[in-house]
Amino acid sequence: MKAAYYDKLEGYKAIKIGDFPIPEIKDDEVLVNIKAFSLNHLDVWVMEGKYPMPIPLPHIFASDGAGIVAKTGKNVKNVKEGDRVVIFSGLSCGYCEKCLSGRDNECNQFRPLGVLEDGVSAEYVKVPAVNVFKIPDDLSFEEASCLPITYITMWHSLITRSKIKAGDIVLIHGGASGVGTAGIQLAKLFGATVITTVGDDWKVEKCKNLGADYVINYKSEDFVEKVKEITNNNLCDVVIDHIGAETFNKSLSCAKKGGSVVTFGSTTGAEVNINLRYVFGKNLIIHGVYMGTKGEFSQVIKLIPNKIRPVIDSVFELEDVQKAYEKLLSRQFFGKIVVKI
Repeated sequence: MKAAYYDKLEGYKAIKIGDFPIPEIKDDEVLVNIKAFSLNHLDVWVMEGKYPMPIPLPHIFASDGAGIVAKTGKNVKNVKEGDRVVIFSGLSCGYCEKCLSGRDNECNQFRPLGVLEDGVSAEYVKVPAVNVFKIPDDLSFEEASCLPITYITMWHSLITRSKIKAGDIVLIHGGASGVGTAGIQLAKLFGATVITTVGDDWKVEKCKNLGADYVINYKSEDFVEKVKEITNNNLCDVVIDHIGAETFNKSLSCAKKGGSVVTFGSTTGAEVNINLRYVFGKNLIIHGVYMGTKGEFSQVIKLIPNKIRPVIDSVFELEDVQKAYEKLLSRQFFGKIVVKI
């Protein structure tokens, strides 16, 4: 099979295209013929050697993919050959207390597909059958590939952990990103007022068209002061921060007393200094979020494509996968970047 891979941890420029054996599946696994996969900053973090565990080399990467079931193990009942599917990216043991309680993202063995195991940047990938979900006929493979990490992380952040409700004010950083576009849609679906930030003026109207009520260009305006102005100093019920060191303390400033701040990314750095008096003085809740659960993903799938629909910025051919990651790092995109195979 054809695959994009790397054999040294030197970033996206080390990606190559080559041939690999088609994976052999076990009785409880499924072989998926991948048609499209979407990019995440996690991919870059891993290929730059920043993951805390050794990465097997050569390595087929990427976590979020969709395609057609090519083969099933003899114990598989939930899908059959020929089904159009999307892969839930979170792998777990399946038998510990956390997994059995439906909190598989808290399993000690939980990790994204494509990090320690071969991922979806290939014509075929093998995955546990429980990680495969059928997709609607009117959802393209490219759109389906955008769902797993972005939508499940936002669902877990907004609905499961922050428990947003109609009338809540939600600040979502990076509204033009994959998770940002997912968050805008989900927050509006639950009746929240959405404030989002962007770094370019051309992204403002796009965020509003997606449903954002207020869009702040953080490069030309102080987003904390703007949030105070928009909310009449009432501040936000929920703040979603996947930026990290550059914004986190300011995000705390944007949360109202009794509000919550969610963190699941650190693209500008992971080390921050926090004044604890400020946190407990405002009765703040800080949620650390690492993806979400299979159960939550099944809820997301039910909303696709009638209630929410992934936003695709651009689609690249496999041979141009380096250009795709170059665009991801440029921040000059809106929505998800996809590679088709």
